[in-house]
Amino acid sequence: MAHTCRGTIPLATAHIEVGDTCHLVLTSGGRHYHLKATSEAECQLWVTALQQAKANATLLMHHSDDSGDEGPVPQEDRALTQGVLKTLAGKLEDLSTCNELIGKHGAALQRSLSELEELRGSADNTDKVKAVNERATLFRITSNAMINACRDFLDVAESHSRRWQKALQHEREQRHHLEETIEQLAKQHNSLERAWRENPASYTGVECSREGDASDENDEAEFFDAMEESPAFITVTARGEIQHKRSGSNQSMMSGGVPTDWTHNENDTSGTNHIQLRRTRRSRIPDKPNYSLNLWSIMKNCIGKDLSKIPMPVNFNEPLSMLQRLSEDLEYSELLDRAARCDSPLEQMCLVAAFSVSSYSTTVRRTAKPFNPLLGETYELDRLEEYGYRSISEQVSHHPPAAAHHVTSQRGWTLRQHIAIDSKFRGKYISVMPLGNIHLQFHSNGNHYVWSKVTSTVHNIIVGKLWIDQSGDIEIVNNTTKDTCRLKFSPYSYFSREVPRKVTGVVEDREGTARYILSGTWDDKMESSRIVDSSQGCGGSEGKQKTVYQTLQSKLLWKKYPLPDNAENMHFFSSLALTLNEPEEGVAPTDSRLRPDQRLMEAGLWDEANAQKQRLEEQQRLDRKRREAQAHQALEEGQDIEGYQPLWFEKRTDETTGENTYIYRGGYWEAKERQDWSQCPDIF
Repeated sequence: MAHTCRGTIPLATAHIEVGDTCHLVLTSGGRHYHLKATSEAECQLWVTALQQAKANATLLMHHSDDSGDEGPVPQEDRALTQGVLKTLAGKLEDLSTCNELIGKHGAALQRSLSELEELRGSADNTDKVKAVNERATLFRITSNAMINACRDFLDVAESHSRRWQKALQHEREQRHHLEETIEQLAKQHNSLERAWRENPASYTGVECSREGDASDENDEAEFFDAMEESPAFITVTARGEIQHKRSGSNQSMMSGGVPTDWTHNENDTSGTNHIQLRRTRRSRIPDKPNYSLNLWSIMKNCIGKDLSKIPMPVNFNEPLSMLQRLSEDLEYSELLDRAARCDSPLEQMCLVAAFSVSSYSTTVRRTAKPFNPLLGETYELDRLEEYGYRSISEQVSHHPPAAAHHVTSQRGWTLRQHIAIDSKFRGKYISVMPLGNIHLQFHSNGNHYVWSKVTSTVHNIIVGKLWIDQSGDIEIVNNTTKDTCRLKFSPYSYFSREVPRKVTGVVEDREGTARYILSGTWDDKMESSRIVDSSQGCGGSEGKQKTVYQTLQSKLLWKKYPLPDNAENMHFFSSLALTLNEPEEGVAPTDSRLRPDQRLMEAGLWDEANAQKQRLEEQQRLDRKRREAQAHQALEEGQDIEGYQPLWFEKRTDETTGENTYIYRGGYWEAKERQDWSQCPDIF
């Protein structure tokens, strides 16, 4: 049949298993059909007939794919390959079953022949001869089934072998074609680079002038980006006209120079389209060296101490600072872009909650410790071109370690946070407790959200493989509408049947009525379901009744991006994390990218990095003693004591929450534009 219907069994995907005497099981679509024959011979006939019918159905299903060897072969998808492998596995299982039956019936036939030999000349040998004939018949049927199963297996393997060979040849041709394309693009890039060096002023943008009604032509014109995975050809003529042949592309990687993107200015409504070159971020870092070091030998004398006060070699670090880890929270900034366009504050709350969970997705395999920033260390992340935001963070305190972070987006939101880290070593595990609030405000409606972070725990410090867990509760409050969201990060338990790393939550309006249910895991995805009805159930803890919610179908809010290739050798960094420490020109001299021990560690020079780390820590201790001496002298002279003042942030009382926090005072991006860093201290 061309389709399935109730009561039919598709033999092509069915599994046939021989059970006890005269018994067989047919499995299809999760259902098990138990069949019983009147005798072993009849049972074997049924098994042989069913296996033959299954082989015919399988060949019929794939016949159209193998009807001819001429013409181009379409690229095989993974599902078809898995189906073929499953079919071959089923054939092997059939062969194994037949082999067992041949052995069983062969042994029975041998016993019957021995008994017949012993009873030769006796009166009751007629029954024995009959038994021998029956055994021989079973053995012949089973042998025939074995031969048929072998033939079917060979037919399927040979037919798909031809198709796989053609598919492999097709892939080889595509790869060769792609290599030629990349080589051509590299040559074009080198030509463009030489032309730009000879006359930079005339190549600030490539203009394509069009005659006639410009607006009508612009409506029909399409501009695409070039992408490394597809064959795309870019031709730039001497007059600056661009001819672009494209088949599904996004960016081009060019060897022999700086990778570039072709970007189209969508805000240009004139008759001229401006196309400019944009930098492509790096996609890999040097592989992590395989240095073995016993963590317990260093930390066994530090139980109960603050982790930030324990001198640690770079072997236990990753080549990023805590300021860069804070900036990594912006990996899924598009969630906030979507939230800024939301008219419903409750739907906006769901997206904000998904964003708060997404910041933990990069930590699932990141058990290494980020570098503690030096006092006054800064980090900027300028992604205006790609994602419409730029952020600046600064280490505002050393003991306790605390950082301030400010992000402004052209897509309708501003985020700021002041986070102090309280970390304790408990012997078997390390607890990291971020203290402080995160503030998010949307420009269009003024909605102001506030929430905090949960506790991170690194387990198996003494023995076993390190692993990280997130646990605790987050309460997100919209101070404008008074809507709330309560998220629960369930701690991992070996004995629990719950999904690992589970996160659940409820979004409530200002009256306390539950409106949305949130569910998912902090390392994979989050979904929301709108509540349409609720009722009181039974079975709650401590005598309380459970609330049962009836919801609409769940909607995906956020899904984690896959890690880059070779991530296991690059500290399990995400695509954004790989770019955070990439050198950039024009940043402040206090930027984390310029920290020497971190840079040496990323390059794999860990011994040199440890020497630089000790130098910087000793220099920081001397600076702290100098400030303490100056404060003591001022106290003796009766002068006002002014502690350390950050350069780009100042301490204020938050008008919404009443907390003392560090808020961006401004001036950093203006100083960068002027390249005036005279106020910055020399901390490296």
